[in-house]
Amino acid sequence: MGPLAATSAVVLDAGALIALEKGDRKVLALCKVASTDGAPVVVPAGVVGQVWRDGARQARIARVLGAEGTIVEPLDLELAKLAGALCGHKGTGDVVHASVVLVARQHHAKIVTSDRSDLERLDSAVDVIPC
Repeated sequence: MGPLAATSAVVLDAGALIALEKGDRKVLALCKVASTDGAPVVVPAGVVGQVWRDGARQARIARVLGAEGTIVEPLDLELAKLAGALCGHKGTGDVVHASVVLVARQHHAKIVTSDRSDLERLDSAVDVIPC
């Protein structure tokens, strides 16, 4: 069936978006499989802020962000508080990483990341696909 089970949502972190922009075939395939299966590709808004520099040069990222089935989760007050509390509980300060973990929990999703250890520090049960 491929690298994902049917209906598996994927959350992309900054490392995944950077890999996507560099043409990483694994990340492109993961996004395509999720989309084909009708599962969302989810990107926390804070992650977009980490990688977005020049939209004219980031066509692959722009395509994924604008694709049908992609959800950009806002970093609103509620998520910001939850992310901050998670950071405080785990003794870390990366609110964007915390938001990635929380968004993955919300969507019952796998996280595509190059920062496996940082995310597992926040949640040892997180389902990670390395890129």
